[in-house]
Amino acid sequence: MTIVLDSREAGKAAHAAPSSNGRRPRWMQYNWLGGLAGWLWLVIVLVPIYWIVITSFKLQTDYFSTNPLVPPSSPTLENYRFVLENHFVRYFFNSVIVTLGAVVPAVVVSFMAAYAIVRGSAVSRFIRTVNAVFLMGLAIPLQAVIIPVYLLIIKLQMYDSLGAIILPSIAFAIPLSVLVLSNFIRDIPKELFESMRMDGATEWGTLWRLALPLTRPALVTVTIYQGLQVWNGFLLPLILTQSPERRVLPLALTAFQGQYNINIPAVLASVMLTTLPILVLYVVGRRQMLSGLTAGFGK
Repeated sequence: MTIVLDSREAGKAAHAAPSSNGRRPRWMQYNWLGGLAGWLWLVIVLVPIYWIVITSFKLQTDYFSTNPLVPPSSPTLENYRFVLENHFVRYFFNSVIVTLGAVVPAVVVSFMAAYAIVRGSAVSRFIRTVNAVFLMGLAIPLQAVIIPVYLLIIKLQMYDSLGAIILPSIAFAIPLSVLVLSNFIRDIPKELFESMRMDGATEWGTLWRLALPLTRPALVTVTIYQGLQVWNGFLLPLILTQSPERRVLPLALTAFQGQYNINIPAVLASVMLTTLPILVLYVVGRRQMLSGLTAGFGK
């Protein structure tokens, strides 16, 4: 007996039956619950950001008389002008000086130290010991040594200066930077180093002409990450500086919020101006940062 199905029923049977290789249809392989949770988390993250952005363009009177989530009917830049008039530019340049002064030396020193660790750890016990000391630095939080750091800065007569923030920031940026860069340099084939040596290149030339171009993604990763850490740093500026002229943006933002806590739109405008530069830096180097982290911890 032969059973004949029409084309519609045959199509339904084909979709309902499992594929020949035993796998489920593609639409059944999607993680719908995970996707829904991802969209829910995205909404949770974006709603506060949306509220900060629209509120920074509202007048103080409009903020208390309108729905907080409704965009302003007449946007204004008065809040941003008010923030800029309160020495925001000075605090911005202080943060730039501290970030560049800490990140650039830390990355350069970490790169050279990582190269020495990878190339010399097999033959030198001293270099292995130095590597262990760097790794121990990852286990020491800043909060645990802030009092000794404060006393050292007092002894060096650097208290209430930008250098007092820069020096400890360099020290705390080196351990993680060395770890990432050394893992990345280990992935470079040894044959490349041997060929450079056979061509007569010195270790210094190999460092800058071979290791530097090949570790560029890791260098970008370390630079962006440490830049974020130093830019957002609060404890060191709070403990090691005192005068308003030496404030960096996180500390100035706290002082501004305490002084004008009633003017919510102005406070949120200061938040926007504080986070915008580092957000732009992250967006520009996001791909390099992710690729560097992946390659650095690939083993």
